Amino acid sequence: MTAGELCNRTVYIIRADEAVLEAARLMKKYHVGCLVVVEERGTDRVPIALVTDRDLVVKGMAEAPSKLETMQVSQVMSEGLLTARDTEWMHDVRKKMRARGVRRIPVVDAEDRLQGIIAFDDMVEWMAQELNDLAQLVSREQKRESETS
Repeated sequence: MTAGELCNRTVYIIRADEAVLEAARLMKKYHVGCLVVVEERGTDRVPIALVTDRDLVVKGMAEAPSKLETMQVSQVMSEGLLTARDTEWMHDVRKKMRARGVRRIPVVDAEDRLQGIIAFDDMVEWMAQELNDLAQLVSREQKRESETS
């Protein structure tokens, strides 16, 4: 399976120049803990960072609570964005996520346009299905062997 096949196509976005309070409002409204920070290039949306609820608390509220009203997303967003190509195999994406210790990874196409996002929960669900498929294969083989003996 590829990243493009597994990713969630519903992605909540924000621009780096928007207010931190707007990011918090969007997270509350959509019940998400992460927004993809995008740069708009014409009609294309290119991910440049992630901003999480933890970023808002640790880098916003804890460090500069008096500046929350004027603080921009660019001041709290995570740096060094890791992305996955929509054509990348999930085994490779899993390795990338593990190596960098990230729980979410935006999925992009060949032109770096945002296509979706994969969260740790999506990864666990996919891996559970893979293990279930293997278990069924073993079970079928054992059944077939017992029928032929």
